[in-house]
Amino acid sequence: MKTFPPLIRLPVLLHDSCMVALAWTLALILRYDFPLPDETEAVFLQVLPIVVTLQSLTLWYFGVYKGIWQFSSLPDLLTILRAVTVGTILVILALVLFNRLEGIPRLALFFYPIMLIILLGLPRLLTRLWYEHSFLFLFPAKQLNGKPIEPQRLLVLGAGTSGEMLVRDMRRSHTCGYIPVGFLDDRQRLHGGRVQGLPVLGGIEDVCELVKSYSIDIIVIAMPSATDSQMQRVVEHCERAGVPFRTLPKIQELNNQSVNLNNLREVSIDDLLGREKVQLDWQLIQSGIADKVVMVSGGGGSIGAELCRQIARLKPQALVIFEQCEFNLYKIDLQLRHEFPQLTLHICLGDIVDKVAVQDAFQRYQPQVVFHAAAYKHVPMLQCQTRAAIRNNLLGTKQLAEMAVKYHCPIFVLISTDKAVNPTNIMGATKRAAEIFCQGLNACSNTHFITVRFGNVLGSAGSVVPLFKAQIAKGGPVTVTHPDISRYFMTIPEACQLILQAGTMGKGGEIFVLDMGKPIKISYLAEQMIRLSGHRPNHDIPIIYTGLRAGEKLHEELFYAEEKLNPTPHPKILLAAQRPIEWIQLQDALIELQTACEQANDTQLQYILNTIVPELQLHPTHAP
Repeated sequence: MKTFPPLIRLPVLLHDSCMVALAWTLALILRYDFPLPDETEAVFLQVLPIVVTLQSLTLWYFGVYKGIWQFSSLPDLLTILRAVTVGTILVILALVLFNRLEGIPRLALFFYPIMLIILLGLPRLLTRLWYEHSFLFLFPAKQLNGKPIEPQRLLVLGAGTSGEMLVRDMRRSHTCGYIPVGFLDDRQRLHGGRVQGLPVLGGIEDVCELVKSYSIDIIVIAMPSATDSQMQRVVEHCERAGVPFRTLPKIQELNNQSVNLNNLREVSIDDLLGREKVQLDWQLIQSGIADKVVMVSGGGGSIGAELCRQIARLKPQALVIFEQCEFNLYKIDLQLRHEFPQLTLHICLGDIVDKVAVQDAFQRYQPQVVFHAAAYKHVPMLQCQTRAAIRNNLLGTKQLAEMAVKYHCPIFVLISTDKAVNPTNIMGATKRAAEIFCQGLNACSNTHFITVRFGNVLGSAGSVVPLFKAQIAKGGPVTVTHPDISRYFMTIPEACQLILQAGTMGKGGEIFVLDMGKPIKISYLAEQMIRLSGHRPNHDIPIIYTGLRAGEKLHEELFYAEEKLNPTPHPKILLAAQRPIEWIQLQDALIELQTACEQANDTQLQYILNTIVPELQLHPTHAP
């Protein structure tokens, strides 16, 4: 329903009505020159009110007056074209009925819409140009201690849609503090062209030269769809240029694919190690989560908390968080209740090795899907904490899994690690034993046990990234165990989304292996983090090699040689072939483990663990 324009828009409507009268007048003058013939002038005065009234009503109907002139764009021009076309047709019909167009030259009817489009569009275009290009002269610069701060000269890398939108937003923001100078783009066909009136000066490799030539103060990387290898190359060029640089988030992180100044941030290590966007079957994932009671053990940890956030978006019937750390449980509880006020949330402060607490949670909430993320994972620490590792990672998993069977939970997803493959440490062996137990229990129960195995997660608690950040903040040194050590890396959201995908794909007994891409050398990771902090590796901040720690491998593996990987419907998820399990011997060994835990007999614990995981090789390590 059309409403009368608010008072603040009446000047615009009045302007447009005057332009209608002027366009009609100019159309007649173009036909006859000036002055008009007497008979035409008489008819002109008679029909002018009809023309102005009909055309103004048409402009109002199409909402031409609603456009904000300083933001005028192609959609506004299209609105004017539609309104003028319809209005002209109505005017002609009205004049036919009024006097059969007597005294009105036919050529004037052709000139009229052209003149009106120009008179309506030109003021809007000039207003936008004035608004975007004159703010440096009309608005005062930002000040610091009473002195004006000179705007920074900015170079944009990427002359695509994102770069164009970013420059447009800078011009609209009077006090943004930036003067965009030009673009760089590797597409040869763009070189020498202009985007938003700014020249495309060359390719990315020219950045160092152009930073000096154009006195650039800051670089912005406007390439949200760049792959990790492309981003690494661009960042290397920016680092050599010697000026600060910022970036836009990756395309999947941008809200509604829109770009503005608020999106700018510093380049993080995630930008260099992140990978191409993972396409997920959200319909399948939601069907496995929506309207179901979902439990997450270890829901306050880095992986568990992100799982909870992802699950909350999928509208479960209820979410149960089981967590032993009071502070972590408090944080995720506070966040979820704020972001998802409609979510039915149950929090359980407890330990997975506490049988009474676990049983009470299952009995009270009857979960239909369990994501088991609770685990000890610090490899060197657990080497001398055998009892704690086995009790939590293996016996805790056993207890949680058995409760899932007892209370008829249909799906149990175990979150495992690449360290479970050919383990050389206690932590990896306990996770491998947990995998074996879940596969065995799957064969003799109605619960579908699914294992998801992946490598390191960027920024997770205890990972190397927070450690390097702290060491860099202190001025170094940054400690790396070995020059050649490498690891697989994945971002927390990507890992959790693939866990959800694998959990809904599984039928029971599978070990899903996430495609982690190529392994990254830890020394490269350290160097890049130092550079991103504005320092030079081994010059401003040294990197020292401390030697491999107990139980640490140079290179991790994601699957055993005999676990022949098979493809799944998802290209980033592979299926490891099942291996035979001696279920009775495994149960006997777990009973012995329980007894050894009660006796705190570490020697016996390691021996029994080695019988469950015969590939476990505990050997001393040496410095490089």
